[in-house]
Amino acid sequence: MLSFIQAALLEDVGEGDHSTLAAIPADKQGKAQLLVKDNGILAGLELATEIFRQFDNRLEVKTNLTDGAAVFQGSIAFTVHGSIRSILTTERLVLNCMQRMSGIATHTNRLVKLVEGTGARLLDTRKTTPNFRLLEKWAVLIGGGQNHRIGLYDMIMLKDNHIDMAGGMEQAIIRTKEYLRAINKDLKIEVEARTLKEVREVIQIGGVDVIMLDNMSVQDMQEAVKLIDGRCKTEASGGITEDTIRRVAECGVDFISVGALTHSVKSLDLSLKVY
Repeated sequence: MLSFIQAALLEDVGEGDHSTLAAIPADKQGKAQLLVKDNGILAGLELATEIFRQFDNRLEVKTNLTDGAAVFQGSIAFTVHGSIRSILTTERLVLNCMQRMSGIATHTNRLVKLVEGTGARLLDTRKTTPNFRLLEKWAVLIGGGQNHRIGLYDMIMLKDNHIDMAGGMEQAIIRTKEYLRAINKDLKIEVEARTLKEVREVIQIGGVDVIMLDNMSVQDMQEAVKLIDGRCKTEASGGITEDTIRRVAECGVDFISVGALTHSVKSLDLSLKVY
C-alpha cells in the first residue's frame, strides 16, 4: 500500500500542486466531508485514511462508516480536518481510489447475492488495472467475493494457448508436473477445458486441482460437473453476466470467475466537499 501511495502521489503532485500553493494561504485550516452520491458498497476507506496520513500526518480523519458498509445517496463516509492545502492536494487521489474500489465492491456484492444458496463462490481474474491490481482485488474481498490467483507466480493456469502450443492437453499437464518437480514448487494446477471431450481428457490424465469450464453452455457445464464428480474443483468462466450467473451457479460448479468485476465496472459517485 505504501509504495502505491508514494508512486501515485509522485505521478499526480510531481514538484508541487501549484494551483493550491498559489491560491490557498499556507496556514489555512478547514474540514472536508466525503459525500456519497450513489447507492452501493463502500470500499477504500482504509486506503484513503492512509493516503492522508502519508501526505500530511497532521490531518485528522474521523470515519463514520467502514469498508464494506452499505451506503446511500447522502451518506457521509468520513470527515478530514487540517491543512486545506493538504486536503485539496490529496483530494483527487482519494476519490479516484475510493470511487473505483467502491464500484468494484458494489458490483461484486450484487453478483454474490445472485448466487446465494448455491454453494458457488465468486472469483475475480487478472483482468485488472496495471499497478492497481491489489487494491482492485481488495475491493472484491470487501464486496464478498474471493480472490483467484494474484499473478502469474502463485498458481499454474493452463489456458487454450498454453495447451495448443504445448502440443495438446496431455503434453501440457505432463510438462507442468515435471516443471514443478524440477523447481521444487507446490503450486495448484488449473486447466481450461473448452469441450466435454477435453474435460474427459483432463480427468483421464489426472493430477490437477481445478478444471475451468470455459464458455460452455449450461447443459454442458451440468454434464461436466457430473463427469468430474468431485475429483477436483470446478470453475465456470467466460461471458457470465447478471442474467446468467444464477443458472451457471445452479450447475453445481465450485467457482465462477467474472472478469467484469474489475475490467469494466462503473465507479461509485463520490465527492469531497470542503467547508
